[in-house]
Amino acid sequence: MAQDGLVGRRDELGALVAALDRAEAGQSGVVLVSGDAGVGKSRLVAELCATARRRGGLVLVGQCAELGESMPYLPLADALWTATRDPRVPADRLTVLRAALDSRPVLGRLLPDGAGPAGGDASGLAQQRLFGAALGLLGELSDARPVLLVLEDLHWADRSTRDLLTFLSRVLQSERVCLVGTYRSDDLHRRHPLRPLVAELLRLPSVSAVEVRPFERRETADYLVSLQGGDLPAEVVEQVHARSEGNPFYAAELLAAARDGESLPPALADLLLARVERLREPAQRVVRAAAVAGRRVNDRLLRQVSGLDEAEVEQALREIVSHQLLLPDGPDGYVFRHALLREAVYGDLLPGERTRLHAAFAALLSGRGTGIGRSAAELAHHSMAAHDLPTAFAASLEAAWDAERVGAPAEAHEHYDRALSLWDAVPGPREAAGTDRIRLSLRAAAASAAAGDLRRARHRVQRLLEAVDPDDRLLLSEVHERLAYYLGDLDLVEESSAAARAAIEVLPQDPPTAQRARAMATLARSLIWYGEYAELSDLTREAIATARATGAADAEASALISRGLHIEPEREDSGAEEMFAAAWRLGVGSGDLQVALRAGFHRARARFDRGDLTGAREAIEEGVRFTLDAGLDWSTYGINMRFMRYLVHYTIGDWEEAARISDGFGIRVGTQAEASLSSFALFIDVARGVPTADERLGWLARLWDTDDFVTFMGRGLAAEHALWQGDDDTALGHAEAALGALLPHDPAVIRIAATALWAHADRAVRARSAGDPAAAEKAVRTADELLGRAREAAAHTTYGHRRGWLGLEGLAWLARAEAEWHRAHGDDEPAHWRAVVEGFDYGFAYEVARSRWRLAESLAAHGDREAAAAEWRQAVRTADRLGAAPLRRALDDLGRRARLTDRRPAPAAASSPLAGLTAREREVLRLVAKGLGNREIAAELYISPKTASVHVSNILAKLGVTSRTQAAAVALREDSAR
Repeated sequence: MAQDGLVGRRDELGALVAALDRAEAGQSGVVLVSGDAGVGKSRLVAELCATARRRGGLVLVGQCAELGESMPYLPLADALWTATRDPRVPADRLTVLRAALDSRPVLGRLLPDGAGPAGGDASGLAQQRLFGAALGLLGELSDARPVLLVLEDLHWADRSTRDLLTFLSRVLQSERVCLVGTYRSDDLHRRHPLRPLVAELLRLPSVSAVEVRPFERRETADYLVSLQGGDLPAEVVEQVHARSEGNPFYAAELLAAARDGESLPPALADLLLARVERLREPAQRVVRAAAVAGRRVNDRLLRQVSGLDEAEVEQALREIVSHQLLLPDGPDGYVFRHALLREAVYGDLLPGERTRLHAAFAALLSGRGTGIGRSAAELAHHSMAAHDLPTAFAASLEAAWDAERVGAPAEAHEHYDRALSLWDAVPGPREAAGTDRIRLSLRAAAASAAAGDLRRARHRVQRLLEAVDPDDRLLLSEVHERLAYYLGDLDLVEESSAAARAAIEVLPQDPPTAQRARAMATLARSLIWYGEYAELSDLTREAIATARATGAADAEASALISRGLHIEPEREDSGAEEMFAAAWRLGVGSGDLQVALRAGFHRARARFDRGDLTGAREAIEEGVRFTLDAGLDWSTYGINMRFMRYLVHYTIGDWEEAARISDGFGIRVGTQAEASLSSFALFIDVARGVPTADERLGWLARLWDTDDFVTFMGRGLAAEHALWQGDDDTALGHAEAALGALLPHDPAVIRIAATALWAHADRAVRARSAGDPAAAEKAVRTADELLGRAREAAAHTTYGHRRGWLGLEGLAWLARAEAEWHRAHGDDEPAHWRAVVEGFDYGFAYEVARSRWRLAESLAAHGDREAAAAEWRQAVRTADRLGAAPLRRALDDLGRRARLTDRRPAPAAASSPLAGLTAREREVLRLVAKGLGNREIAAELYISPKTASVHVSNILAKLGVTSRTQAAAVALREDSAR
């Protein structure tokens, strides 16, 4: 039979090649290719792979297997392992790939020759490390050349692979990576786990879909001609198209049967089995054994399971390959030509035959591992199918440990769950597991929690309370403490506190124990925002002492962080920063990544709040390096550290570095996590007035009302953006929404209140200039309310305790709120703005410049033009250096109105009626044309109403008109003429 060509797929291939083109240009993308089984998804993607290879790209192709959800990251492992042995990969690219893998051991562990400790990652961060490593690998590989990563048969994907696909779909942005996933649409029943994921991913802007449809009759005819190598009778084409319903795989099989003169069977399975039945009996025996192994099978395993001697099995394999039922797959295995063929053969096995073959594979796998890092998972699968429960129990435990080791907590939980379900059915389970049933259940719960299923973890641990021996107080405390931890992560603070107290109470205070220290640390973690002051103080002190006495470094570090957060608001020299630093050292030294990340973030943040920007920069750079080295830059605290790093550079005025950091903060967001990062980038986008600010806000608008943090950040900065554009109505709408998302005592209230006060002060100033006391009074009343909210937030901690110290940035924002309040009241004294400048002068370059703008304005209004000009010039220099265009425009406007700059408007043409006016008179005429009265002109130009009146009189005389209306008409005509 001739080689089949690509028929009828021009549009589908075009969409895939377009995605590859975009990736080559630096815009990552994901394409989900769907279609019925046999419709030609793999053939289409193979054409894309050939295109990518011709262009010099690196192609990585991996397949999922139909073995349930027991083999984590199988397609990724398959893609990497296959590429390292693919002769089509040039030597230079192979060297780069191997070096990239060697530098990421967490990925190397997925491969058959991967090394690594047998135990899991106790921190629960293994999956985040693997995700970060996968992203880093793709980024590094794409630096050299574009990368096409294909994950086939996602309908069989394990949970961890689905999670990885979600992660990469969300975070790949400017890497030269095109990710293609294929799946059978006819397999996605209503409860299939891939179905909601596809719907979720297709809402992302970087994800597109390609549906591979069945052939039309003309396409079927073209396809059959390409297979036959010549024309076919019309009745054959008609019959094949009708029977295959346009499915290329079915059509090819039907054509083969027709060519051999066979009658066409009524069902596809019968058609496929007829192909097998044409083989000799030894070859059929080998095919049946291969079907039990899966879509792919190892050569040595297949030979041994077949039971044939070497000569017989060699002849059988040649016969099978010549009939294109199995195809060679690398140097040591075979793959079924199509999964449908394997499914048909497996479905035709007799029950006893199926059990016997599974048992044979299990017996071989129990003696040695094979495949891609999956021997234990395969052994568990075959043992369960063979009803060998003791082997299945032991293999499930080993598979769970393997899954933990490679960062696949969902699969680890499934393996633990299977082992626990077999506990009563096997002899000596405690000896085989090396632990008791309760502690194994705790480990299963930990895997569930690490996979993000906190509710499942909570319910499992709650059920354990009924099974724990009440006399085993240490274990009872451990169960209560784990329950408290999961409840705390679910924000069920009261329930968490009750469980933590129970964990403490079942153990005596003397002698001290590490478990009691951990229980106290967990209670402190639950109470940190809500607990009574005295209780928290005593609790954290005792937890630290007990942890030190028992050498529980993890508990000591956790308690130090909680105590630091608790005492930090008391006073500037509370010692909190030293506690965070000590916790950081303990976390790093003990390898407790969760604690190290939490402590590292707060260590940098505390220095930042204290105004030690140099120290904050040093701490955050160290923290970011730690997350990168640990592969945790995409963990929760890894993201927080990246933002803190951005914030430090933004604050000190190193906006080029800050902008480089925020390159990874995507604009086209689809989740709250992405929206949080994007809203951080608004600091510079808004301050520079760049078009991306509007684009960011457009995307954020879809999400900011679904998440309080995104609402506060996004809408708070949207308010500033609107104010720079002179739209105080929109600004106040955003500010009110942002304030509504915050607790009343959250210190973030102060900044939002100051922004809203800016708008109300502007309104009050305009109203007074226009002689509208009612509007001015309304603005003042609202300003009073806003300042009250800012002062209340400054005086208390987030959850209502009296605050002794706010932090330098918070104090500076409070000073700005006070200054704007005075401006609203018509009391715009320079001293108020000088206090704001001094407040931000700990190193906040942009806010110092913004404050100097207002200070210069106030000084000019009070007649001190020399001092105003000095402040104005400093603000201009900073605005120019930072590229803060909106601030620069405001400064230009102030400089012109208050005559703080030497630059003058261009003179009018000699023939113009305005030629006889001075520059100042032209300024006054511009305001007359806008309808301003003398008092408003005086306020605008920092002159007295009497001086404004004199200017207007001179203008009327020079223009030869008798009214302001006539003068305005002249100005408007001249403006139109220009």
